[in-house]
Amino acid sequence: MLSGVLFAGTYLSVNLLCLFKLCLGEDPYVYIDWRVSYSTVSPLGVQQQVIAINGHFPGPILNVTTNWNVVINVKNDLDEPLLLTWSGIQQRKNSWQDGVSGTNCPIPADWNWTYQFQVKDQIGSFFYFPSLNFHRASGGYGGITINNREVIPLPFDIPDGDITLLISDWYTKSHKGLRKDLEDGNDLGVPDGVLFNGLGPYRYNEAMVPENIAYLIVDVEPGKTYRLRVSNVGISTSLNFRIQNHNLVLIETEGSYTNQQNYTDMDIHVGQSYSFLVTMDQNASSDYYIVASPRFVNSSAWARSIGVAILHYSSSQGPPTGPLPDPPDEFDTSYSMNQARSIRWNVSASAARPNPQGSFRYGQITVTDVYVILNTPPVLIDGKWHTTLNGISYFEPLTPLKLAQQFNVPGVYKIDFPNRPMNRPSKLDTSLINGTYKGFIEIIFQNGDTTVQSYHLDGYAFFVVGMDFGVWTENSRGTYNKWDGVARCTTQVFPGAWTAILVSLDNPGIWNLRADNLNSWYLGQETYLSVVNPEINNSEVPLPMNTIYCGVLSPLQKDQSRRVKFSGSNRVFDGSRRALFALIITLVRFLIGLQC
Repeated sequence: MLSGVLFAGTYLSVNLLCLFKLCLGEDPYVYIDWRVSYSTVSPLGVQQQVIAINGHFPGPILNVTTNWNVVINVKNDLDEPLLLTWSGIQQRKNSWQDGVSGTNCPIPADWNWTYQFQVKDQIGSFFYFPSLNFHRASGGYGGITINNREVIPLPFDIPDGDITLLISDWYTKSHKGLRKDLEDGNDLGVPDGVLFNGLGPYRYNEAMVPENIAYLIVDVEPGKTYRLRVSNVGISTSLNFRIQNHNLVLIETEGSYTNQQNYTDMDIHVGQSYSFLVTMDQNASSDYYIVASPRFVNSSAWARSIGVAILHYSSSQGPPTGPLPDPPDEFDTSYSMNQARSIRWNVSASAARPNPQGSFRYGQITVTDVYVILNTPPVLIDGKWHTTLNGISYFEPLTPLKLAQQFNVPGVYKIDFPNRPMNRPSKLDTSLINGTYKGFIEIIFQNGDTTVQSYHLDGYAFFVVGMDFGVWTENSRGTYNKWDGVARCTTQVFPGAWTAILVSLDNPGIWNLRADNLNSWYLGQETYLSVVNPEINNSEVPLPMNTIYCGVLSPLQKDQSRRVKFSGSNRVFDGSRRALFALIITLVRFLIGLQC
Protein backbone atom coordinates (compact mmCIF):
# COMPACT_ATOMS: atom_id res chain seq x y z
CA MET A 1 0.00 0.00 0.00
CA LEU A 2 2.79 2.38 0.90
CA SER A 3 4.58 1.71 -2.38
CA GLY A 4 1.36 2.44 -4.26
CA VAL A 5 0.99 5.77 -2.47
CA LEU A 6 4.60 6.61 -3.19
CA PHE A 7 4.13 5.72 -6.85
CA ALA A 8 0.95 7.79 -7.09
CA GLY A 9 2.62 10.73 -5.40
CA THR A 10 5.71 10.50 -7.59
CA TYR A 11 3.57 10.09 -10.73
CA LEU A 12 1.52 13.14 -9.75
CA SER A 13 4.57 15.27 -9.03
CA VAL A 14 6.22 14.22 -12.31
CA ASN A 15 3.05 15.04 -14.22
CA LEU A 16 2.74 18.40 -12.51
CA LEU A 17 6.37 19.14 -13.36
CA CYS A 18 5.85 18.20 -17.01
CA LEU A 19 2.59 20.16 -17.16
CA PHE A 20 4.50 23.14 -15.76
CA LYS A 21 7.11 22.75 -18.51
CA LEU A 22 4.41 22.48 -21.16
CA CYS A 23 2.72 25.64 -19.89
CA LEU A 24 6.02 27.46 -20.00
CA GLY A 25 6.51 26.27 -23.59
CA GLU A 26 10.16 25.25 -23.54
CA ASP A 27 12.06 26.58 -26.56
CA PRO A 28 12.33 24.09 -29.46
CA TYR A 29 15.49 22.25 -30.44
CA VAL A 30 16.63 21.63 -34.01
CA TYR A 31 19.13 18.82 -34.69
CA ILE A 32 21.24 18.99 -37.85
CA ASP A 33 23.99 16.81 -39.37
CA TRP A 34 26.52 18.48 -41.68
CA ARG A 35 29.34 16.77 -43.55
CA VAL A 36 31.97 19.24 -44.77
CA SER A 37 33.91 17.92 -47.76
CA TYR A 38 35.49 18.87 -51.06
CA SER A 39 33.46 18.86 -54.23
CA THR A 40 34.26 19.65 -57.86
CA VAL A 41 32.24 22.32 -59.65
CA SER A 42 32.71 24.83 -62.48
CA PRO A 43 31.10 28.12 -61.42
CA LEU A 44 33.12 30.12 -63.97
CA GLY A 45 33.47 27.40 -66.60
CA VAL A 46 36.69 25.98 -65.13
CA GLN A 47 36.64 22.86 -62.98
CA GLN A 48 37.84 23.55 -59.46
CA GLN A 49 37.68 22.16 -55.96
CA VAL A 50 35.25 23.85 -53.56
CA ILE A 51 34.14 23.21 -49.99
CA ALA A 52 30.62 21.80 -49.82
CA ILE A 53 28.25 20.93 -46.97
CA ASN A 54 26.28 17.72 -47.42
CA GLY A 55 27.41 17.87 -51.05
CA HIS A 56 25.98 21.36 -51.62
CA PHE A 57 27.83 24.52 -52.61
CA PRO A 58 26.88 26.89 -51.05
CA GLY A 59 25.75 25.03 -47.94
CA PRO A 60 22.16 24.74 -46.70
CA ILE A 61 20.32 27.68 -45.18
CA LEU A 62 20.11 27.49 -41.40
CA ASN A 63 16.45 28.50 -40.97
CA VAL A 64 15.39 28.87 -37.33
CA THR A 65 13.21 31.04 -35.09
CA THR A 66 14.03 33.39 -32.22
CA ASN A 67 15.10 31.51 -29.06
CA TRP A 68 15.40 28.12 -30.76
CA ASN A 69 18.22 25.87 -29.59
CA VAL A 70 20.45 24.73 -32.45
CA VAL A 71 22.48 21.51 -32.35
CA ILE A 72 24.73 20.98 -35.40
CA ASN A 73 26.96 17.94 -35.63
CA VAL A 74 29.80 18.74 -38.06
CA LYS A 75 31.91 16.01 -39.66
CA ASN A 76 35.20 17.24 -41.13
CA ASP A 77 36.00 15.39 -44.35
CA LEU A 78 38.57 17.95 -45.49
CA ASP A 79 42.33 17.33 -45.43
CA GLU A 80 42.84 20.24 -43.00
CA PRO A 81 41.51 21.22 -39.56
CA LEU A 82 38.16 23.00 -39.68
CA LEU A 83 36.02 25.42 -37.68
CA LEU A 84 32.66 26.95 -38.61
CA THR A 85 31.70 30.34 -37.22
CA TRP A 86 28.23 31.87 -37.08
CA SER A 87 28.63 35.47 -38.19
CA GLY A 88 26.25 37.64 -36.18
CA ILE A 89 24.90 34.95 -33.84
CA GLN A 90 25.56 36.49 -30.43
CA GLN A 91 26.10 33.24 -28.50
CA ARG A 92 24.84 34.70 -25.24
CA LYS A 93 27.35 33.85 -22.46
CA ASN A 94 28.65 31.04 -24.65
CA SER A 95 31.82 31.93 -26.54
CA TRP A 96 32.66 28.19 -26.43
CA GLN A 97 30.54 27.81 -29.59
CA ASP A 98 31.94 30.77 -31.52
CA GLY A 99 34.03 28.66 -33.89
CA VAL A 100 37.18 30.79 -34.18
CA SER A 101 40.76 29.96 -33.22
CA GLY A 102 40.68 31.97 -30.00
CA THR A 103 37.76 30.01 -28.56
CA ASN A 104 37.89 26.52 -30.09
CA CYS A 105 40.48 23.93 -30.98
CA PRO A 106 40.02 23.04 -34.64
CA ILE A 107 38.12 19.92 -35.63
CA PRO A 108 40.81 17.56 -36.97
CA ALA A 109 40.35 15.86 -40.33
CA ASP A 110 38.01 12.84 -40.10
CA TRP A 111 36.59 14.00 -36.75
CA ASN A 112 33.20 15.36 -35.88
CA TRP A 113 32.22 17.98 -33.33
CA THR A 114 28.80 19.17 -32.21
CA TYR A 115 27.97 22.86 -31.86
CA GLN A 116 25.11 23.74 -29.53
CA PHE A 117 23.81 27.28 -29.10
CA GLN A 118 20.60 29.28 -28.74
CA VAL A 119 19.62 32.13 -31.05
CA LYS A 120 18.54 34.07 -27.99
CA ASP A 121 16.57 37.29 -28.54
CA GLN A 122 17.64 37.60 -32.17
CA ILE A 123 16.00 37.99 -35.56
CA GLY A 124 17.35 38.70 -39.00
CA SER A 125 19.75 37.75 -41.77
CA PHE A 126 23.26 36.38 -41.26
CA PHE A 127 25.59 33.71 -42.67
CA TYR A 128 28.02 31.04 -41.48
CA PHE A 129 31.42 30.16 -42.92
CA PRO A 130 34.68 28.28 -42.16
CA SER A 131 37.02 30.52 -40.16
CA LEU A 132 40.43 28.85 -40.56
CA ASN A 133 43.08 28.48 -43.26
CA PHE A 134 41.48 30.84 -45.81
CA HIS A 135 38.76 28.19 -46.33
CA ARG A 136 36.03 30.76 -47.05
CA ALA A 137 37.74 31.48 -50.37
CA SER A 138 36.69 27.97 -51.44
CA GLY A 139 33.16 28.03 -50.02
CA GLY A 140 31.78 26.27 -46.97
CA TYR A 141 29.39 29.16 -46.37
CA GLY A 142 25.60 29.42 -46.23
CA GLY A 143 22.81 31.73 -45.14
CA ILE A 144 21.25 32.03 -41.68
CA THR A 145 17.63 33.13 -41.33
CA ILE A 146 16.23 33.83 -37.84
CA ASN A 147 12.46 34.36 -38.00
CA ASN A 148 10.29 36.30 -35.56
CA ARG A 149 8.26 34.31 -33.09
CA GLU A 150 4.55 34.44 -33.95
CA VAL A 151 3.80 36.64 -30.94
CA ILE A 152 6.07 39.39 -32.30
CA PRO A 153 4.64 41.07 -35.43
CA LEU A 154 6.75 42.08 -38.40
CA PRO A 155 7.00 45.85 -38.99
CA PHE A 156 5.83 45.25 -42.58
CA ASP A 157 3.33 43.06 -44.39
CA ILE A 158 4.27 39.39 -44.57
CA PRO A 159 6.14 38.91 -47.87
CA ASP A 160 4.94 36.43 -50.49
CA GLY A 161 8.33 34.70 -50.48
CA ASP A 162 11.76 34.66 -48.83
CA ILE A 163 14.91 34.46 -51.01
CA THR A 164 18.55 34.22 -49.86
CA LEU A 165 21.26 35.58 -52.17
CA LEU A 166 24.93 35.03 -51.36
CA ILE A 167 27.20 37.25 -53.46
CA SER A 168 30.97 36.89 -53.51
CA ASP A 169 34.11 37.72 -55.43
CA TRP A 170 35.62 34.47 -56.66
CA TYR A 171 38.96 33.04 -57.83
CA THR A 172 39.52 29.84 -59.73
CA LYS A 173 42.74 29.34 -57.73
CA SER A 174 42.31 27.20 -54.61
CA HIS A 175 42.27 28.63 -51.09
CA LYS A 176 45.66 26.99 -50.55
CA GLY A 177 47.12 28.78 -53.56
CA LEU A 178 45.59 32.12 -52.55
CA ARG A 179 46.92 31.99 -49.00
CA LYS A 180 50.37 31.10 -50.34
CA ASP A 181 50.25 34.21 -52.52
CA LEU A 182 49.49 36.34 -49.48
CA GLU A 183 52.27 34.75 -47.44
CA ASP A 184 54.69 35.56 -50.29
CA GLY A 185 53.65 39.21 -50.24
CA ASN A 186 51.62 39.10 -53.45
CA ASP A 187 48.31 40.86 -53.94
CA LEU A 188 45.44 38.56 -54.85
CA GLY A 189 44.77 40.61 -57.96
CA VAL A 190 41.50 40.88 -59.85
CA PRO A 191 38.99 38.12 -59.02
CA ASP A 192 38.00 35.81 -61.86
CA GLY A 193 34.33 36.60 -61.34
CA VAL A 194 31.47 37.32 -58.95
CA LEU A 195 29.09 34.50 -57.95
CA PHE A 196 25.41 34.43 -57.04
CA ASN A 197 24.70 31.46 -54.76
CA GLY A 198 27.78 29.68 -56.11
CA LEU A 199 26.85 30.21 -59.77
CA GLY A 200 28.56 32.29 -62.43
CA PRO A 201 27.15 35.15 -64.51
CA TYR A 202 24.34 35.07 -67.05
CA ARG A 203 25.80 35.66 -70.51
CA TYR A 204 24.77 39.28 -70.80
CA ASN A 205 27.76 40.00 -73.06
CA GLU A 206 29.23 37.36 -75.37
CA ALA A 207 32.66 39.01 -75.28
CA MET A 208 32.74 39.12 -71.48
CA VAL A 209 31.13 35.82 -70.47
CA PRO A 210 32.04 32.40 -71.92
CA GLU A 211 29.42 29.95 -73.07
CA ASN A 212 27.83 27.19 -70.98
CA ILE A 213 28.15 28.82 -67.56
CA ALA A 214 25.32 27.93 -65.17
CA TYR A 215 23.63 31.00 -63.69
CA LEU A 216 21.05 31.69 -61.01
CA ILE A 217 17.39 32.15 -61.94
CA VAL A 218 15.10 33.68 -59.30
CA ASP A 219 11.47 32.76 -60.06
CA VAL A 220 8.79 35.29 -59.07
CA GLU A 221 5.11 35.98 -59.64
CA PRO A 222 3.83 39.32 -61.03
CA GLY A 223 2.46 41.68 -58.42
CA LYS A 224 3.87 39.84 -55.43
CA THR A 225 6.40 41.18 -52.92
CA TYR A 226 9.45 39.16 -51.85
CA ARG A 227 12.00 39.49 -49.08
CA LEU A 228 15.53 39.25 -50.47
CA ARG A 229 18.27 38.53 -47.92
CA VAL A 230 21.59 39.51 -49.51
CA SER A 231 25.00 38.77 -47.92
CA ASN A 232 28.48 39.54 -49.22
CA VAL A 233 30.34 36.33 -48.33
CA GLY A 234 33.37 37.11 -50.48
CA ILE A 235 37.06 37.68 -49.83
CA SER A 236 37.80 41.39 -50.14
CA THR A 237 35.57 43.12 -52.72
CA SER A 238 32.78 45.57 -51.94
CA LEU A 239 29.86 44.81 -54.27
CA ASN A 240 27.04 47.03 -55.52
CA PHE A 241 23.73 45.15 -55.59
CA ARG A 242 20.84 46.21 -57.86
CA ILE A 243 17.92 44.81 -59.87
CA GLN A 244 17.07 46.22 -63.27
CA ASN A 245 14.04 48.58 -63.08
CA HIS A 246 13.11 47.39 -59.56
CA ASN A 247 13.12 49.31 -56.30
CA LEU A 248 14.84 48.01 -53.14
CA VAL A 249 13.07 48.77 -49.86
CA LEU A 250 15.58 48.24 -47.04
CA ILE A 251 13.92 46.65 -43.99
CA GLU A 252 16.65 44.91 -41.95
CA THR A 253 20.39 44.52 -41.57
CA GLU A 254 22.14 41.92 -39.41
CA GLY A 255 19.41 41.56 -36.83
CA SER A 256 18.01 45.09 -36.72
CA TYR A 257 14.88 46.32 -38.44
CA THR A 258 15.61 49.58 -40.21
CA ASN A 259 13.52 52.53 -41.25
CA GLN A 260 11.97 51.50 -44.56
CA GLN A 261 13.77 53.48 -47.23
CA ASN A 262 13.90 53.13 -51.01
CA TYR A 263 17.17 52.51 -52.83
CA THR A 264 17.98 51.88 -56.49
CA ASP A 265 21.15 50.03 -55.42
CA MET A 266 23.08 49.17 -52.26
CA ASP A 267 26.80 48.89 -51.62
CA ILE A 268 27.27 45.68 -49.63
CA HIS A 269 30.73 45.36 -48.15
CA VAL A 270 32.50 42.15 -47.18
CA GLY A 271 30.71 40.35 -44.36
CA GLN A 272 27.56 42.50 -44.45
CA SER A 273 23.95 41.28 -44.78
CA TYR A 274 20.80 43.21 -45.78
CA SER A 275 17.10 42.45 -46.27
CA PHE A 276 15.04 44.18 -48.95
CA LEU A 277 11.41 44.07 -49.96
CA VAL A 278 11.11 43.95 -53.75
CA THR A 279 7.70 44.21 -55.42
CA MET A 280 7.30 42.61 -58.85
CA ASP A 281 5.59 45.61 -60.40
CA GLN A 282 7.31 45.80 -63.78
CA ASN A 283 6.25 44.60 -67.22
CA ALA A 284 6.00 40.85 -66.66
CA SER A 285 6.60 39.88 -70.29
CA SER A 286 10.40 39.72 -69.89
CA ASP A 287 13.13 38.83 -67.41
CA TYR A 288 15.32 41.35 -65.58
CA TYR A 289 18.98 41.50 -64.58
CA ILE A 290 20.10 41.08 -60.96
CA VAL A 291 23.62 42.51 -60.69
CA ALA A 292 26.50 42.51 -58.18
CA SER A 293 29.48 44.50 -59.44
CA PRO A 294 32.76 45.50 -57.77
CA ARG A 295 33.09 48.94 -56.22
CA PHE A 296 36.06 51.30 -55.81
CA VAL A 297 38.23 49.61 -58.46
CA ASN A 298 40.16 51.43 -61.14
CA SER A 299 41.23 48.80 -63.63
CA SER A 300 39.51 47.84 -66.88
CA ALA A 301 40.34 44.22 -66.02
CA TRP A 302 37.59 44.35 -63.40
CA ALA A 303 34.97 44.70 -66.15
CA ARG A 304 34.88 40.91 -66.39
CA SER A 305 34.24 40.54 -62.67
CA ILE A 306 30.51 41.20 -62.64
CA GLY A 307 27.92 38.84 -61.20
CA VAL A 308 24.63 38.61 -63.10
CA ALA A 309 21.58 36.53 -62.14
CA ILE A 310 18.10 36.55 -63.71
CA LEU A 311 14.82 37.70 -62.15
CA HIS A 312 12.27 35.55 -64.00
CA TYR A 313 8.59 36.47 -63.99
CA SER A 314 6.34 33.44 -64.39
CA SER A 315 4.70 35.12 -67.40
CA SER A 316 7.98 36.16 -69.04
CA GLN A 317 8.26 35.65 -72.77
CA GLY A 318 11.99 36.17 -73.10
CA PRO A 319 15.37 37.24 -71.65
CA PRO A 320 16.26 40.68 -70.29
CA THR A 321 16.69 43.51 -72.76
CA GLY A 322 19.05 46.46 -72.79
CA PRO A 323 22.33 46.96 -70.93
CA LEU A 324 22.97 46.13 -67.29
CA PRO A 325 21.64 48.78 -64.90
CA ASP A 326 24.29 51.42 -64.27
CA PRO A 327 26.31 51.31 -61.03
CA PRO A 328 27.24 54.44 -59.07
CA ASP A 329 30.39 56.28 -60.05
CA GLU A 330 33.17 53.83 -59.25
CA PHE A 331 35.37 56.50 -57.65
CA ASP A 332 32.64 58.25 -55.64
CA THR A 333 33.17 57.05 -52.07
CA SER A 334 30.98 59.92 -50.83
CA TYR A 335 27.97 58.25 -52.49
CA SER A 336 28.60 55.06 -50.54
CA MET A 337 29.28 56.86 -47.25
CA ASN A 338 26.12 58.94 -47.53
CA GLN A 339 24.18 55.79 -48.31
CA ALA A 340 25.59 54.12 -45.18
CA ARG A 341 24.73 57.16 -43.05
CA SER A 342 21.14 57.05 -44.33
CA ILE A 343 20.52 53.61 -42.79
CA ARG A 344 18.64 54.17 -39.54
CA TRP A 345 17.37 51.87 -36.83
CA ASN A 346 13.59 51.37 -36.66
CA VAL A 347 13.22 52.20 -32.95
CA SER A 348 9.45 51.58 -33.01
CA ALA A 349 9.57 48.01 -34.32
CA SER A 350 8.59 45.18 -31.98
CA ALA A 351 11.37 42.60 -32.11
CA ALA A 352 14.21 40.98 -30.27
CA ARG A 353 16.72 43.77 -29.83
CA PRO A 354 20.49 44.00 -29.63
CA ASN A 355 22.23 44.94 -26.44
CA PRO A 356 21.51 46.81 -24.30
CA GLN A 357 18.13 45.07 -24.55
CA GLY A 358 15.39 47.47 -25.58
CA SER A 359 17.58 50.55 -25.30
CA PHE A 360 16.70 53.49 -27.51
CA ARG A 361 18.91 55.88 -25.55
CA TYR A 362 22.42 54.55 -26.16
CA GLY A 363 23.57 58.14 -26.69
CA GLN A 364 22.93 58.86 -23.00
CA ILE A 365 24.98 55.94 -21.64
CA THR A 366 28.34 56.87 -20.12
CA VAL A 367 31.31 55.59 -22.13
CA THR A 368 33.78 53.72 -19.93
CA ASP A 369 36.58 52.94 -22.41
CA VAL A 370 37.73 54.40 -25.73
CA TYR A 371 39.85 52.59 -28.33
CA VAL A 372 41.16 54.15 -31.54
CA ILE A 373 42.27 51.29 -33.79
CA LEU A 374 44.39 51.98 -36.87
CA ASN A 375 44.93 49.40 -39.60
CA THR A 376 47.83 49.52 -42.04
CA PRO A 377 48.76 47.70 -45.28
CA PRO A 378 50.94 44.57 -44.99
CA VAL A 379 54.42 45.09 -43.54
CA LEU A 380 57.41 42.82 -43.09
CA ILE A 381 57.82 41.52 -39.53
CA ASP A 382 60.68 39.07 -38.95
CA GLY A 383 60.91 38.51 -42.70
CA LYS A 384 57.22 37.67 -43.25
CA TRP A 385 54.26 39.74 -44.40
CA HIS A 386 51.69 40.75 -41.81
CA THR A 387 48.83 43.19 -41.38
CA THR A 388 48.40 45.06 -38.10
CA LEU A 389 45.99 46.83 -35.78
CA ASN A 390 47.69 49.55 -33.74
CA GLY A 391 51.01 48.09 -34.82
CA ILE A 392 50.23 44.55 -33.58
CA SER A 393 49.75 41.57 -35.85
CA TYR A 394 47.82 38.87 -34.02
CA PHE A 395 49.90 35.81 -33.19
CA GLU A 396 47.69 32.72 -32.96
CA PRO A 397 48.72 30.55 -29.99
CA LEU A 398 48.45 26.75 -30.13
CA THR A 399 46.16 26.82 -27.08
CA PRO A 400 42.90 28.75 -27.67
CA LEU A 401 42.50 31.80 -25.46
CA LYS A 402 39.24 30.63 -23.93
CA LEU A 403 40.71 27.29 -22.91
CA ALA A 404 43.80 28.99 -21.50
CA GLN A 405 41.53 31.23 -19.43
CA GLN A 406 39.46 28.27 -18.21
CA PHE A 407 42.51 26.26 -17.07
CA ASN A 408 44.62 29.23 -15.94
CA VAL A 409 47.38 28.43 -18.42
CA PRO A 410 50.03 31.17 -18.08
CA GLY A 411 51.81 32.93 -20.91
CA VAL A 412 49.28 32.26 -23.69
CA TYR A 413 48.03 35.85 -24.01
CA LYS A 414 48.24 39.31 -22.50
CA ILE A 415 45.41 41.73 -21.85
CA ASP A 416 47.28 44.85 -22.91
CA PHE A 417 46.05 45.83 -26.36
CA PRO A 418 46.89 49.54 -26.78
CA ASN A 419 43.94 51.94 -26.85
CA ARG A 420 45.71 54.22 -29.35
CA PRO A 421 48.10 53.66 -32.28
CA MET A 422 51.64 53.21 -30.96
CA ASN A 423 54.69 55.03 -32.31
CA ARG A 424 56.88 51.95 -32.41
CA PRO A 425 57.87 49.19 -34.86
CA SER A 426 55.15 46.67 -35.72
CA LYS A 427 55.31 43.35 -33.91
CA LEU A 428 53.66 39.94 -33.54
CA ASP A 429 51.79 39.48 -30.28
CA THR A 430 48.75 37.86 -28.66
CA SER A 431 47.37 41.02 -27.09
CA LEU A 432 43.70 41.27 -26.04
CA ILE A 433 41.40 44.20 -25.28
CA ASN A 434 40.43 44.32 -21.62
CA GLY A 435 36.68 44.86 -21.66
CA THR A 436 34.93 45.98 -18.47
CA TYR A 437 31.88 43.81 -17.78
CA LYS A 438 28.72 45.92 -18.19
CA GLY A 439 30.89 48.75 -19.44
CA PHE A 440 30.11 50.81 -22.55
CA ILE A 441 33.03 50.92 -24.97
CA GLU A 442 33.64 53.30 -27.86
CA ILE A 443 35.76 51.96 -30.72
CA ILE A 444 36.95 54.13 -33.59
CA PHE A 445 38.31 52.30 -36.62
CA GLN A 446 40.75 54.46 -38.59
CA ASN A 447 41.55 53.10 -42.07
CA GLY A 448 45.18 53.66 -43.02
CA ASP A 449 44.90 51.46 -46.11
CA THR A 450 43.86 52.30 -49.67
CA THR A 451 40.89 49.91 -49.82
CA VAL A 452 37.56 49.62 -48.00
CA GLN A 453 37.89 47.49 -44.86
CA SER A 454 35.08 45.74 -42.98
CA TYR A 455 35.22 44.99 -39.26
CA HIS A 456 33.20 42.43 -37.34
CA LEU A 457 32.75 41.77 -33.62
CA ASP A 458 31.54 38.37 -32.46
CA GLY A 459 29.15 38.06 -29.52
CA TYR A 460 27.62 41.52 -29.88
CA ALA A 461 25.58 43.92 -31.93
CA PHE A 462 27.13 47.39 -31.86
CA PHE A 463 25.69 50.81 -32.65
CA VAL A 464 27.24 52.46 -35.72
CA VAL A 465 27.16 56.10 -34.62
CA GLY A 466 29.47 57.92 -37.03
CA MET A 467 31.75 57.82 -40.05
CA ASP A 468 33.60 60.47 -42.01
CA PHE A 469 36.69 61.10 -44.10
CA GLY A 470 39.93 62.28 -42.52
CA VAL A 471 41.41 61.58 -39.10
CA TRP A 472 39.11 61.11 -36.11
CA THR A 473 39.49 63.65 -33.29
CA GLU A 474 37.69 64.27 -30.03
CA ASN A 475 35.61 66.90 -31.85
CA SER A 476 34.32 64.21 -34.21
CA ARG A 477 31.87 63.11 -31.53
CA GLY A 478 29.84 66.18 -32.36
CA THR A 479 28.77 64.44 -35.60
CA TYR A 480 27.61 61.21 -33.93
CA ASN A 481 24.06 59.93 -34.38
CA LYS A 482 22.99 59.46 -30.76
CA TRP A 483 19.42 58.30 -31.36
CA ASP A 484 18.82 55.81 -34.20
CA GLY A 485 22.21 54.64 -35.43
CA VAL A 486 21.67 51.10 -36.67
CA ALA A 487 22.77 48.18 -34.49
CA ARG A 488 24.67 45.52 -36.45
CA CYS A 489 27.76 43.30 -36.22
CA THR A 490 29.79 44.33 -39.31
CA THR A 491 30.69 47.85 -40.44
CA GLN A 492 32.70 49.30 -43.30
CA VAL A 493 35.55 51.78 -42.97
CA PHE A 494 36.40 53.72 -46.12
CA PRO A 495 40.02 54.40 -47.11
CA GLY A 496 41.37 57.52 -45.43
CA ALA A 497 38.29 57.62 -43.20
CA TRP A 498 37.00 56.51 -39.80
CA THR A 499 33.95 54.72 -38.38
CA ALA A 500 32.85 54.89 -34.73
CA ILE A 501 30.83 52.22 -32.89
CA LEU A 502 29.46 51.87 -29.34
CA VAL A 503 29.19 48.48 -27.62
CA SER A 504 27.48 47.50 -24.37
CA LEU A 505 29.69 44.80 -22.80
CA ASP A 506 27.08 42.62 -21.10
CA ASN A 507 28.03 39.33 -22.77
CA PRO A 508 30.89 37.66 -20.87
CA GLY A 509 33.41 35.62 -22.81
CA ILE A 510 36.34 36.05 -25.17
CA TRP A 511 35.13 37.52 -28.47
CA ASN A 512 36.84 37.93 -31.82
CA LEU A 513 37.27 41.44 -33.27
CA ARG A 514 38.54 41.13 -36.83
CA ALA A 515 38.82 42.47 -40.33
CA ASP A 516 36.22 40.62 -42.39
CA ASN A 517 38.33 41.19 -45.50
CA LEU A 518 39.80 37.72 -45.65
CA ASN A 519 43.26 38.75 -46.85
CA SER A 520 43.65 41.30 -44.02
CA TRP A 521 42.32 38.84 -41.44
CA TYR A 522 44.58 35.99 -42.59
CA LEU A 523 47.69 38.14 -42.28
CA GLY A 524 46.94 39.16 -38.68
CA GLN A 525 44.38 41.95 -38.57
CA GLU A 526 42.41 40.76 -35.55
CA THR A 527 42.37 40.76 -31.78
CA TYR A 528 40.00 39.52 -29.06
CA LEU A 529 37.85 41.30 -26.52
CA SER A 530 37.98 39.72 -23.06
CA VAL A 531 34.89 40.38 -20.95
CA VAL A 532 34.99 38.73 -17.51
CA ASN A 533 32.00 38.73 -15.19
CA PRO A 534 33.51 39.10 -11.69
CA GLU A 535 30.38 37.83 -9.94
CA ILE A 536 30.68 34.42 -8.26
CA ASN A 537 27.62 33.05 -10.05
CA ASN A 538 28.43 34.63 -13.37
CA SER A 539 26.01 32.42 -15.37
CA GLU A 540 28.48 31.95 -18.22
CA VAL A 541 27.95 28.62 -19.99
CA PRO A 542 30.38 26.03 -18.57
CA LEU A 543 33.04 24.14 -20.48
CA PRO A 544 31.27 21.79 -22.96
CA MET A 545 31.59 18.07 -22.29
CA ASN A 546 32.68 17.49 -25.91
CA THR A 547 35.49 20.06 -25.82
CA ILE A 548 38.43 19.33 -28.13
CA TYR A 549 41.81 19.97 -26.47
CA CYS A 550 44.96 21.15 -28.21
CA GLY A 551 48.19 23.03 -27.50
CA VAL A 552 49.47 22.60 -23.95
CA LEU A 553 46.14 20.96 -23.02
CA SER A 554 46.49 18.19 -25.62
CA PRO A 555 47.06 15.49 -22.93
CA LEU A 556 43.43 15.97 -21.83
CA GLN A 557 42.12 14.87 -25.23
CA LYS A 558 40.65 11.41 -25.63
CA ASP A 559 40.60 9.62 -28.96
CA GLN A 560 37.40 10.01 -30.89
CA SER A 561 36.63 6.33 -31.22
CA ARG A 562 32.93 6.59 -31.95
CA ARG A 563 31.67 8.00 -35.23
CA VAL A 564 28.32 9.70 -35.61
CA LYS A 565 25.88 8.36 -38.19
CA PHE A 566 24.58 11.14 -40.42
CA SER A 567 20.94 11.08 -41.43
CA GLY A 568 21.22 14.12 -43.67
CA SER A 569 17.94 15.50 -42.31
CA ASN A 570 16.97 18.19 -39.83
CA ARG A 571 14.87 17.37 -36.80
CA VAL A 572 12.90 19.91 -34.80
CA PHE A 573 11.46 19.11 -31.37
CA ASP A 574 9.23 21.60 -29.58
CA GLY A 575 8.88 21.98 -25.82
CA SER A 576 5.82 19.69 -25.63
CA ARG A 577 7.51 16.75 -27.31
CA ARG A 578 10.68 17.23 -25.26
CA ALA A 579 8.63 17.35 -22.04
CA LEU A 580 6.70 14.21 -23.03
CA PHE A 581 9.97 12.46 -23.79
CA ALA A 582 11.37 13.55 -20.41
CA LEU A 583 8.23 12.19 -18.70
CA ILE A 584 8.61 8.81 -20.37
CA ILE A 585 12.27 8.57 -19.41
CA THR A 586 11.47 9.55 -15.81
CA LEU A 587 8.74 6.93 -15.54
CA VAL A 588 10.94 4.21 -17.02
CA ARG A 589 13.70 5.03 -14.56
CA PHE A 590 11.21 4.98 -11.67
CA LEU A 591 9.81 1.58 -12.71
CA ILE A 592 13.31 0.18 -13.03
CA GLY A 593 13.98 1.44 -9.52
CA LEU A 594 10.88 -0.36 -8.22
CA GLN A 595 12.01 -3.60 -9.85
CA CYS A 596 15.35 -3.29 -8.14
